[in-house]
Amino acid sequence: MASIELRSLKKSFGAVDIIHNLDLKIEDGEFVALVGPSGCGKSTLLRMIAGLEMATDGDILIGDKVVNDLNPRERNIAMVFQSYALYPHMTVAQNMAFNLKLSGKSKAEIKTRVDEAARMLDLTALLDRRPAQLSGGQRQRVAMGRAVVRNPAIFLFDEPLSNLDAKLRVQMRAEIKSLHQKVATTSLYVTHDQLEAMTLADRIVVLNGGRIEQQGSPLDLYRNPANLFVAGFIGSPAMNFLEATAVSTPKGLAAKLEGGNLLLLETASLALKEGQALTIGIRPEHLMPVSGGGLLSGATRIVEPTGAQTHVIFNYAGQDVVAVVDGMHDAAVGRQFDVSAAAGQIHVFDRQSGIRLGR
Repeated sequence: MASIELRSLKKSFGAVDIIHNLDLKIEDGEFVALVGPSGCGKSTLLRMIAGLEMATDGDILIGDKVVNDLNPRERNIAMVFQSYALYPHMTVAQNMAFNLKLSGKSKAEIKTRVDEAARMLDLTALLDRRPAQLSGGQRQRVAMGRAVVRNPAIFLFDEPLSNLDAKLRVQMRAEIKSLHQKVATTSLYVTHDQLEAMTLADRIVVLNGGRIEQQGSPLDLYRNPANLFVAGFIGSPAMNFLEATAVSTPKGLAAKLEGGNLLLLETASLALKEGQALTIGIRPEHLMPVSGGGLLSGATRIVEPTGAQTHVIFNYAGQDVVAVVDGMHDAAVGRQFDVSAAAGQIHVFDRQSGIRLGR
């Protein structure tokens, strides 16, 4: 196993800068997820670590050794791709053993490694089948097994579950989590799906435009987003944002929402100024239905039952607001919907800079 360290890393394609002076340290045995919107540079970063793309500037270290000039094979990494990239004419066992044969391993060692990986990933009964005889989830497990048999220092995952249906994605998340718990190999996982990142990773790194917006544990990013971008990206459904202005009241400064509602704030920790433009953020799951007199109210536009929960979309001051309520809640289109939120669940951002206040 080994750590990964990126020092002042840059990547440009011609005049277009993709990665901007990025620094990141991934500890030995840690599982880190890179998340961000399409085009933010996360797959490019992964390919640079793997040696499939050359860095424009800066250093890549694997296990305290600079690897910029090493080819992919010399870096002792294993990649699991979005596409399974299995050889159709080979059996599962032959696909898993292929790289070991190229490395000159003995037949006995190859069999031992393949059998162990197959047991770990529940593939033993499938070793004699060919890829065409496998489901999508089984093929992805074979691709993972092909990586596991190499005993790499690092696993690199490039959106490995994006081709699977919703049920299989849930199953494969559990497989990947179980695999990491068993082998404890340093893992870097790229995904655009923040739910995958939340459920799998020890630490999440949020990228935007080739720069790190924030990094931390999944719950830290959920509870304490550094800015509007992270607040809107982490969490599903996404956080509600309401524009407001800091105003004086007899009880101190408050946020006056565009709909006219006043929200009293703990100004000592926020250090607000009269007239300051704010954005108030509230997660849908933190909006609680009340019988009149709530923080927000409006006519219900859409009701989306999901089983245990229901998503209620209502109109407040001309803006759609989403609330996640108990599935038994009686909501109906056109009906008045009133919600409140605990003070500790309300996030306040400076509208101009996007930075969260009172952190």
